[in-house]
Amino acid sequence: MKRKYIAIWAFAALSVLGFQGVTYAQQEAQTPAAAATDTPEEGDKPKQVVAEKSLADMWRAGGVTMYPLGLCAILSMSLIVYNFINVRRKVFLAPETVNKLQGLLNELKLQDAIKLCEDKPSPITNIIGSGLARINEKEVDINSIERAMEEASTEELAGPYILISYLSVIASISPMLGLYGTVSGMVKAFNTIAAEGAGSAQKLADNIAEALITTAAGMIVGIPSMFFFFFFKTRFGKITSSISRIVGDLTYILHIAVKFGPQDLSSEEAQNEQK
Repeated sequence: MKRKYIAIWAFAALSVLGFQGVTYAQQEAQTPAAAATDTPEEGDKPKQVVAEKSLADMWRAGGVTMYPLGLCAILSMSLIVYNFINVRRKVFLAPETVNKLQGLLNELKLQDAIKLCEDKPSPITNIIGSGLARINEKEVDINSIERAMEEASTEELAGPYILISYLSVIASISPMLGLYGTVSGMVKAFNTIAAEGAGSAQKLADNIAEALITTAAGMIVGIPSMFFFFFFKTRFGKITSSISRIVGDLTYILHIAVKFGPQDLSSEEAQNEQK
């Protein structure tokens, strides 16, 4: 698990550093010759040259607010990559292991089932293993097993959802940081007008640019974060529903096996394949 976190953070950091390198390279590549226009002929009015700003220029124009927004962008990217890797049905449900557990529980090989859950850790096996740990030598209390599985499912599913909910936090904070940059830039603009008058167009334009760039940056970070929050939330909801169904099926198989002995599971497997 630690290696996954390290890999994700390294990927995000390298992406941001690469992005910054490209923007600075673009800035260095601009030469006066590229910005100059053709020499005006005699009698013609000289053309006004408007220098195009690179991404690095816009980053600097955004002021100090761009740094927390950049941090939010790195965190958002890391969480999106992490959730794409981990919030999957195969990771949570472990279908091959669940099929083996069905056979072991049907044959009442409870110790083998517990060992399989320990050897193949995943959210579903951790939940089932916690329930099977309540079995004692005297009897198999189905109600106690179900309560243990409910308690374990709350704990197992809380962690992944917290990492999904962080995207919602970033989606809320980023536009507010952009709004802070907007207010800061406009305050500087009005201070410039008060101190030097409206004739200082250069400083006034820089202050207004800071206000607009931070607003745009906050929305650029916030909108994708909000989209992926709802995307992963929906996917996670479907997975948790499947976990509840699987846990219920395995508990039912164990209950029937304890009460009537091993059953023929081939017909049930065929029905599940059709679904």
